[in-house]
Amino acid sequence: MRAIVVGLGIQGHKRRKFAGEDYVASVDPANPDSDFKSVRDVPLETYDAALCCIPDEPKVEILSYLLEHGKHVLVEKPLWSVMDGGVEALQALAHKAGVVCYTAYNHRFEPHFVRMHDLIASGELGRIYSCRMFYGNGTARLVRNSEWRDQGAGVLPDLGSHLLDTCRFWFGDIEEDYVVASANCFENRSPDHVVLLNENASPRLELEMTLLSWRNHFTCDIFAENGSAHIESLCKWGPSTFTLRRRLLPSGRPPEEAITIVQDDPTWAAEYAHFKQLCARATLANLATDAWLGRTLERLGREALALQRKR
Repeated sequence: MRAIVVGLGIQGHKRRKFAGEDYVASVDPANPDSDFKSVRDVPLETYDAALCCIPDEPKVEILSYLLEHGKHVLVEKPLWSVMDGGVEALQALAHKAGVVCYTAYNHRFEPHFVRMHDLIASGELGRIYSCRMFYGNGTARLVRNSEWRDQGAGVLPDLGSHLLDTCRFWFGDIEEDYVVASANCFENRSPDHVVLLNENASPRLELEMTLLSWRNHFTCDIFAENGSAHIESLCKWGPSTFTLRRRLLPSGRPPEEAITIVQDDPTWAAEYAHFKQLCARATLANLATDAWLGRTLERLGREALALQRKR
């Protein structure tokens, strides 16, 4: 498969690296190291797929062009459209052309995320009461200095999209009753610290995200009928630990199993391999989760900005 990278920023350089010998050219209107300024300038006969690492605003236009011309597409999350039905229209284009349209959520390939998914699916935990996640990095200043990143709902679509997608990865199509518990602009024009709650879901969900965690960090705590499960950090920030505690009745210190991984981030290579498999099988696009995420993030973004304006 021959692949181009559209958007040669931080993510684009990662995608180019893991595409390896599949990579043929790059597109970026501002980066002088790119081969082309516009995706329309790339000869169609020279590539089969596009890895799109681009801002939200032009996504639908660029993806529509690629899908209409029979190109497989991987696009960085979130897949967002200003138009009602824009995501569904992209799915229809992909189906018509018989090509893949895949939104990248590389954390689904994080080893401990897969382990948590399998544990939940096994039913071993019994009834799951609560899931609490924290995702933080220290990019507030980088975002503030960006021409396009410090706007809108800020950290919410950036890190919140990962957390919302992870909830669906682990728990399926849970209730959509998320509310913004808090939204703050401590250093940035857009919200740089947000907390979401979903008290009506099963399990109860609490999602905290921030650009103000000067040491990048992720934690997850799941509390359930038969025990609890925990994730501490991600492989890219390693070491990353998964802990399973089995409940003792009526009470007592539970037996504990811990698995710690120290390795480079495996998710980019694993996700690209997954994308290639989808392309080889001509798997039909299913963007239902993307459409849901778009609607949910748009609503929560409005709530976060309204809450911030009241301060």
